[in-house]
Amino acid sequence: MSDHDVTTAPAGGTQAPAPAPDDAARTVAERRPRSFLRGSAGRNLGLVIALVALCVVGVATAGDRFASVDNAMTILRLAAVLGVISIGMTFVVTAGGIDLSVGSVIGLSSVWATTLATQTLAEDTSWLVMVGCALAVGLGAGVLNGVLVAYGRVVAFIATLAMMVSARGLAEIIANRQTQIVRVQSFLDVFQSEPLGISLLVWIFAVVAVAGWFLLNRTTFGRRTVAVGGNPEAARLAGIKVRRHTLYLYALSGLAAGIGGLMMLARTTAGSSTNGQYYELDAIAAVVVGGTLLVGGRGTIVGTVLGVLIFSTLSNVFTQNNLSSSAQAVAKGVIIVLAVLLQQRFADRSRSTGSA
Repeated sequence: MSDHDVTTAPAGGTQAPAPAPDDAARTVAERRPRSFLRGSAGRNLGLVIALVALCVVGVATAGDRFASVDNAMTILRLAAVLGVISIGMTFVVTAGGIDLSVGSVIGLSSVWATTLATQTLAEDTSWLVMVGCALAVGLGAGVLNGVLVAYGRVVAFIATLAMMVSARGLAEIIANRQTQIVRVQSFLDVFQSEPLGISLLVWIFAVVAVAGWFLLNRTTFGRRTVAVGGNPEAARLAGIKVRRHTLYLYALSGLAAGIGGLMMLARTTAGSSTNGQYYELDAIAAVVVGGTLLVGGRGTIVGTVLGVLIFSTLSNVFTQNNLSSSAQAVAKGVIIVLAVLLQQRFADRSRSTGSA
């Protein structure tokens, strides 16, 4: 007997007739579009449509000023820093955590990499000293977050909130609330270069995005991240060292913030304790809009990249039309709320489908 012939007898004992092959085929065909739209491809398609709609609005309201190649490069450059830290945030949120410190770590890493001692050593040796300093600061902050969350059993929200406040305060102390100008010309020559006519910052964003996608979707590390976010206890019973993996995730997020600090230095040519302010909120917003579940268990790098591009394009459209930043903030808030509502709706449908 084929699978299509198996039926379940109702409570009264009368066996329901098996569906005809044509009816079964139609049922499968009808389910495929719905399953496609409910899956990651459907969510990404919705984000692409939203991005295209924003571009249409930009062209209609700002004309050639928006549609120019230079403006497209501006959007990508502005998206680059946020995009890198959002990819790191995607891993943490996929595992059911949160990192409120990434914006402050950007500021701290940019300040520490531009201190007089660091720049003097970089001038005497190599600009790589500044790179190593920023990455070490970001990685160190991430490891500390991971130790507090994984081994100290401190709630992620509280641990990273404490790091957010502390890192910003330490940056202010180191810089004495002053802006530190980058004096190492070799550093600027490298990070402000444009290989193939595209800013190096955009290339860094692209490389980090591809690496993040591969890590999340094609490696054991990514599968463990999803498992930890879906059910930490089940992941532990399956042999995953949950606490150690959580430490790795926060270290990865901190490293991404260190890279963001370097990119911020290239964009602003200065280290400041105000660098990266509110970036943690924008990163979380981009991750949520992209389709990563705040409760963990599902993450998407492609969605995160699209979410970052949507917010960057939205900002550019408002700037091109001389609209206030307050109105832009309201628009962002509406987008975030709609994204969360859609997430809940998809989750409810998935639960109802699974229980059917």
